[in-house]
Amino acid sequence: QVHLVESGGGSVQAGGSLNLSCVVSGYSADSYYMGWFRQSPGEEREGVAAINTNSGDTYYADSVKGRFTISQDNAKNTLYLQMNSLKPEDTGMYYCAHEGEVVVVHALSPAEYQYWGQGTQVTVSS
Repeated sequence: QVHLVESGGGSVQAGGSLNLSCVVSGYSADSYYMGWFRQSPGEEREGVAAINTNSGDTYYADSVKGRFTISQDNAKNTLYLQMNSLKPEDTGMYYCAHEGEVVVVHALSPAEYQYWGQGTQVTVSS
């Protein structure tokens, strides 16, 4: 069973930065997809960024390219999302996800991830 714990959310002014962290435990495979997703009230969950932990390939939603960076620290079993130049439309609950036993084809598709953290709230005010 994979266990994911996110942290680092908060409230910032537009233009500010936050760095989200996700500590992963309970999975031993060397290569898997992990991603960050977000959801606002009344909206569907959407993919923000994803990474293949073996190849290091990264994937970003168009809305965050150039502002967000996904990275991993294998020694700490931690996934990060550095968010810069934040906008009010970035507001939402941010979730970390792990593919688990599912074979991810579309890295930013929430439906293709098996395990999820509890989420961390990000609020950006104008």
